[in-house]
Amino acid sequence: MRFLNNIFWPSCCTLCHRGCRGSFCDACDAALPRLPSSCCPRCTLPTLDGGLCGGCLADPPHFDASYAALRYAGDAAHLIVAAKYAGRWPLWRAFAGLLASRLPETPDIDVIIPMPLHPRRLRERGFNQSAELAAMLARRRGLPLRYDLATRIRDTGQQSRLSLSERRHNLRGAFAANAAVRDLRIAVVDDVMTSGLTLDTLAITLKRAGAARIEAWVLARTL
Repeated sequence: MRFLNNIFWPSCCTLCHRGCRGSFCDACDAALPRLPSSCCPRCTLPTLDGGLCGGCLADPPHFDASYAALRYAGDAAHLIVAAKYAGRWPLWRAFAGLLASRLPETPDIDVIIPMPLHPRRLRERGFNQSAELAAMLARRRGLPLRYDLATRIRDTGQQSRLSLSERRHNLRGAFAANAAVRDLRIAVVDDVMTSGLTLDTLAITLKRAGAARIEAWVLARTL
């Protein structure tokens, strides 16, 4: 039983391994690279006054709001990579807590969905990291979690190696939406937002199918 507790409820800090009650000790938690308090409510990029950034004013994304817990940098980036590729399962519980702390207490949302992973990628990795986060957030917020409302029908590969225009072209026709999304307010959960194009493309697909509102709930944001 103690072994299982150490796996699922670690009694030491995830980063420095000193004893603590939560996932991170106070010092390591304070050192995690967080986003500033003043961010664009649409895309979470930092702004001086917390208003819309220039990019969202000129060419707003199709998702209506976004929330992110961390900057994708330093220890945060290392931890996310470890959770995705090195089997550090307890990290997803810690990540869910960090992201939940940045969300409204009563989100204006009907349902949560994870960013879909193509079946080929799912077989290779063995799990969908966005689904892990989404499941924990759904339990924390008491919201329904749906896996069937959106699917990735094309394997778009590693987007990080592509230019912005190449990413946009690569994402065309990547997603399909279930007609059951009509009039729903949906939170899409993902691990990292870089350019926002993947979330934007999914939001376009969902809204074309009749979704009323799309929010992006992401663990980390690249600045």
